[in-house]
Amino acid sequence: MNVMNVVRKNLEPIILGFKINVWDILFEKEGDNKFLRVYIFKNNGVKITLDDCEMVSNAVSKKLDEIDVIKERYYLEVSSIGTERKLTKENHFLSSIGETVHIKFKKPYGGKRHLKGILKNYKDGEIEIETEDELFSFSVKQCLYVKINELEKNN
Repeated sequence: MNVMNVVRKNLEPIILGFKINVWDILFEKEGDNKFLRVYIFKNNGVKITLDDCEMVSNAVSKKLDEIDVIKERYYLEVSSIGTERKLTKENHFLSSIGETVHIKFKKPYGGKRHLKGILKNYKDGEIEIETEDELFSFSVKQCLYVKINELEKNN
């Protein structure tokens, strides 16, 4: 089992114990620094507070010290998923069907670098996006990112 799987397996139950959901846990390098980022949210549009982030951060930090699987120096960040978030997992895509998404392609697709439309379907890494003009179908692997903006939800 790789390090991030161990981290997820140990942290998710702690966070869920606070009745807070995990959107994603990422280990990312920025410049000379590394960050373990934990993105959290609550159901039914309930906002994550600074107190929620602090509570989760303290509990997660204690568990990370206990399991000691990340051997390099890093900074821990716990934050809400915010208004704009990347769809990276199957459940992200499935729960966002019917929502407006923004896509940036790795290479131009149909002459486009960017696409904005309604996420119509997701299956086995393939997505369908409906714009005002047409229906596009392609692999998520062709995308640099797929994002949803909460401020545009249901518009």
